[in-house]
Amino acid sequence: MIRKLLATTLVGMGLALMPLAPALAQATPEALVAKISAEVLDAVKADPALQSGNIQKIIELVDAKVMPSVNFEVMTRSAVGPQWRHATAEQRAKLQAEFKSLLVRVYSGALTEIKDQTVQITKTLPVPQSTQVVVQSEVRGKGEPIKLDYRLDKYSDVWKIIDVNVGGIWLVTSYRSQFAPELGKGGIDGLISTLAERNKAAAAGKS
Repeated sequence: MIRKLLATTLVGMGLALMPLAPALAQATPEALVAKISAEVLDAVKADPALQSGNIQKIIELVDAKVMPSVNFEVMTRSAVGPQWRHATAEQRAKLQAEFKSLLVRVYSGALTEIKDQTVQITKTLPVPQSTQVVVQSEVRGKGEPIKLDYRLDKYSDVWKIIDVNVGGIWLVTSYRSQFAPELGKGGIDGLISTLAERNKAAAAGKS
């Protein structure tokens, strides 16, 4: 399920809002999505290794084009939940590293999903009593459109993505439900160990 969510997310990030004017690139949440979209899609089209899911290439793409526009600490903190407050700086760094590795491996599979889909931005809504907004869109192709929303927040006048909603499911919330049992059994170190093992198994080509 998570793999399908990330695949749809990547399609959206790779196709949405490409025609927006460059002058808007730093002005609005929509324009931020547009900038990432164009750069990711151009990179995929130009590099067969990305299309085939080469992990090292994906890491380079994520670090160069996606991560600068994502507040990944906020995403990880939200996925971990209340126990994040009790984590040491070292544990937080390890959690972010392992969570990023997990997402990058799902992301690598998602690249092969880009085909003839298009994305239509429908509206941008403010989140009450916060500086956040939700940019709503639809991924359109064969079958029914898939709802794809981005939650962004402002940090020192710079918009950052902090969550993605695919088909009514927020990505961070979905991972939080997966992480909760591990945190309940082994705390922060247990979750770090579980994520590290999962990433090691994925690297070795295991399920």
